[in-house]
Amino acid sequence: MLGIILTGHGGFASGMEKAMRQILGEQTQFIAIDFPETSTTARLTEQLEQAVATLDAEEDIVFLTDLLGGTPFRVASTLAMQKAGREVIAGTNLQLLLEMVLDRDGLSGEAFRLQALECGHRGLTSLVDELGRCREASPVEEGI
Repeated sequence: MLGIILTGHGGFASGMEKAMRQILGEQTQFIAIDFPETSTTARLTEQLEQAVATLDAEEDIVFLTDLLGGTPFRVASTLAMQKAGREVIAGTNLQLLLEMVLDRDGLSGEAFRLQALECGHRGLTSLVDELGRCREASPVEEGI
């Protein structure tokens, strides 16, 4: 099974993991690593390297991060570029995390990345847009 390492600033990763467990229960091949302001880039690098070593080496690994260009993203990117089959996705939200944890079985890292990007785009919406879709999906029948 594809491994997922979730990381981000502050308590982002542990908070998302807690919400995920509340909804989906415990997940295998999943590690969450926070980057609190008291940490360092070197410490985060050690933690992510340890997480990579902990996950099944035979499977691809996806790093899910909070912000494009932030320290968790940069460290994950450095590790991802060291071996084929590793992907990094920025802008992770709870909907993306939940859907992709459920759908990751049998996906390669690349297939996961492509599906996650679609999921992320689909999950960003507004009440007005959703109400508009409901109206479009329920056309009013014309009378005689």
